[in-house]
Amino acid sequence: MEKEKRIYADNAATTPVLPEVVEAMLPCFTELWGNPSSLHADGQAAAEKLIAARATIANVIGAAPSEIYFTSCGSESDNWAIKGAAAMAKNGRNKIITSKIEHPAVMNTCKSLEKDGFTVAYIGVDEKGILDMNELSSELDETTAIVAIMLANNEIGTIQPIKEIAKLAKEAGALMFTDAVQAVGSIKVDVKELGVDMLAFSGHKLGAPKGIGALYIKKGTRVKNLINGGAQENGKRAGTENLPYIVGLAKALEIADQKLPDMERVRAMRNRLIDGLTKIPYSKLNGDRDMRLPGNANVSFAFIEGESMLLWLDIMGISASTGSACSSKSLEPSHVLLATGLPIEMAHGSLRFSLSHMNTEDEVDRIIEVVTEVVAKLRAMSPLSAEAQNEAVYVK
Repeated sequence: MEKEKRIYADNAATTPVLPEVVEAMLPCFTELWGNPSSLHADGQAAAEKLIAARATIANVIGAAPSEIYFTSCGSESDNWAIKGAAAMAKNGRNKIITSKIEHPAVMNTCKSLEKDGFTVAYIGVDEKGILDMNELSSELDETTAIVAIMLANNEIGTIQPIKEIAKLAKEAGALMFTDAVQAVGSIKVDVKELGVDMLAFSGHKLGAPKGIGALYIKKGTRVKNLINGGAQENGKRAGTENLPYIVGLAKALEIADQKLPDMERVRAMRNRLIDGLTKIPYSKLNGDRDMRLPGNANVSFAFIEGESMLLWLDIMGISASTGSACSSKSLEPSHVLLATGLPIEMAHGSLRFSLSHMNTEDEVDRIIEVVTEVVAKLRAMSPLSAEAQNEAVYVK
């Protein structure tokens, strides 16, 4: 009997490297291996590839090539944007505004700046994970240096009104930064339309390898150098450029942009998945039903643990996640789910499925079938009796 193919539904954690991306990268290992800073023919051939990749990326997100800076990952981009801009803040601007549902790369960067004397305001969200705009407005003042709000949440997929947030930040004289790691490649992202000063994204979320990211820094935005040394990255991040991975990022982003129309099909599969999972008794969708990433489905199941469900799913050939992959080794409940007001017991019982172009309707139906079976199995093993489960307080 042929072994059943595994179903990969954890694209928010990382994506497989696309064959076209590997093909685009290969010449940079075998033929275009010169240093882009060298003046000889080998170096200049590599430099041309670097220039072309930067231009491709800039074109997709509506930026100028000189506004694109390559990094090693989204976390590095987040750190550079926030710490770099904070270091250059003047006129008593020592406040940073962020949200309670940011990625750890933003949350922990802000916490480290608190130790350096900065004030940080952590804005709350509603039950669907949408930022409290009234609270944001009340915190914005003449001491605000940076507003750092993610474009789309990595756990519950909620998309924030960044254009409106950026407008408020500008009116207060503050810089606007958005972590768009989950958004770029899944939805159309245009930095000028959003009105942001800085925007971060990462290659391994859209079909490029791990180890490459980028930071958009609007021309005229003052940001402290990340690494001092040579003149690479406009003198702001020294070190010989990782040309193969940069080329891979450009190719992956180009493909993702071309495939954006197919995200409607992915969205339809996501809705099918949400409908199937929320038919299970005592389940709850986390995040906004409509204002969410096309492939994201995060659902909590009462009376059981997410880790147990995840292990059973893995045994049955399905790769998913319970919360963020960046903090999956922690036994603490998701800070994102708790920020939405979800009780700690329900937060512990969450599963995140993140679909891509590579998934099919048959796979979605299989996920629903397996999750239904696993939930029933684990609830039957629960220390709570069936009667106690029926009588337990449950947040709809």
